[in-house]
Amino acid sequence: MTPGTVITFYSYKGGVGRTFTMANIAVLLARWGYRVLTIDWDLEAPGLHHYFAPVLPRQPDGGVVDLAHDFLAGAEGPSEHAVPLDVDGGPLALLAAGKTDDSYVKRMQSIDWENLYEQGFAAFLERCREEWTANYDFVLIDSRTGISDIASICTAHLPDRLVVVFTANDQNLRDVVDIARRADRARDQMPYDRPRHMVLPVLSRLDNRVEYERAEKWQRRCAEVVSPLFRNWLVKSVPEDLMLRHLTLPYISYWSFGEHLPVREERVPSADQISFALETIAAVIAQQFDRTDLLADNRDAYVAAARTHRREFDLDLLVSSPRSLLGPASELVTELRALGVRVDRSLSGDPGLLDQTREPAKHLCLVVDGEVSRWQLIEAERFLRHAFGPDGDQRQLFCVLTRGTERERLPGFLRNLHHLEFEPGTRPVDVAQDLHGLITGTPPTEADADREALRSAASALRNVPNEMPYAARFVLIEQTVRAMAAALDDGELALLRDRSVDLEVLSRVHGNGDPCAVPADLRAEIDALVNRIDRRIHLSND
Repeated sequence: MTPGTVITFYSYKGGVGRTFTMANIAVLLARWGYRVLTIDWDLEAPGLHHYFAPVLPRQPDGGVVDLAHDFLAGAEGPSEHAVPLDVDGGPLALLAAGKTDDSYVKRMQSIDWENLYEQGFAAFLERCREEWTANYDFVLIDSRTGISDIASICTAHLPDRLVVVFTANDQNLRDVVDIARRADRARDQMPYDRPRHMVLPVLSRLDNRVEYERAEKWQRRCAEVVSPLFRNWLVKSVPEDLMLRHLTLPYISYWSFGEHLPVREERVPSADQISFALETIAAVIAQQFDRTDLLADNRDAYVAAARTHRREFDLDLLVSSPRSLLGPASELVTELRALGVRVDRSLSGDPGLLDQTREPAKHLCLVVDGEVSRWQLIEAERFLRHAFGPDGDQRQLFCVLTRGTERERLPGFLRNLHHLEFEPGTRPVDVAQDLHGLITGTPPTEADADREALRSAASALRNVPNEMPYAARFVLIEQTVRAMAAALDDGELALLRDRSVDLEVLSRVHGNGDPCAVPADLRAEIDALVNRIDRRIHLSND
């Protein structure tokens, strides 16, 4: 198993929302299925346990201070001082600063960190680090402010990465870049193999609701100052100022009183809520600072990829259909279940659809009857906002069309999909087999390819219009139909597929000439060929 990542949250000055940011991001990562350990290393002013009070089952009876005393007592590795927290998702635990009783201050002030390192505390911390990263995907450390021995442990010795939280003022901005340089210099002197820091700058508490122009000025200035921090991880095509906007936490006065976890209350946040920005930052951390080009193009998809990275969907497929196709859609679901697909129906028009906070299925199938309903559009657009991840395991949208559904009238994002068809003579089991192959990635067999060629041919023949604006077009259609019949006779199904494409092109009505009815003998040829193909399809299925 890949070891976890240690990330320190640091701020040069206090009062910037560092602990607030870390606590909320820890809850998000755990909700998304990651194993998370939070460590309160701000020993002189511990406060992480206040944020976790609603989910803390009991007060910690030990913590970071006790690690130092454990070492002095001769311990080889860390004792179990972490407390599990009651949150949905993956394991989330708190290693507090220590037990918050009358003895804490004395125990904390008695520690001489320089002397501890002289006695070999660095090796002890390495053993702690190895145990933490073996048990957790992310170890988040809340560091004290300023420059000190403790801050050096948190920024130089322990972390793989830094999150530097700052506000838009000169006191914060002046040292936000320099701290990363100091940390790199300090770790260069340590006997541990650590790469140079990757640093995530987070601009906190920016109030752009009232003083918009001043906020914009400071936003640009901050982006210029912190731009060096992006050099070793930001995709070159993404501007630094755009990235910093994604990493900006707005000032929301409602959350400025007390210690809160808004991500527990704003489960589906809108763009103006602080949880929306917290989700973006958590996604960058979950994605290991990678694929920031996707974040620049589609923030919702980037966050969704992090959210569903380890998620197990309840269903493989959700089938959406209008009420007019209740019967065929139900049969399709039955056939898919027989093939081992976890599938259910979604009745378009259900108002509860918009209230769902999570998506039940990995893939979505729209069964379209004539045109896409308004509710199906809502379902599809909602699905696509969360469908494209940075890895190869992408969620897919499928389209099944009934006879009379014109591809050209579909919305653009559906028009270019590979369409399956519910044509007369096409049984639900046929469509179910095709969907099963697409979902599982099973390559089509030669028999599958032959059936698809036959279905395409039958579909093209049935779509020949009864009228055309030019009589000469029927001559070309007749030649193509006879070529299809010859290909069927010779068993040349690849050629049959090609001629089916030609027939579809010829069947498209353009122009405003006098309408001419299809000749009766041509219609008879088409019907006879359709019947032959249908019989072949049934024989191949049986």
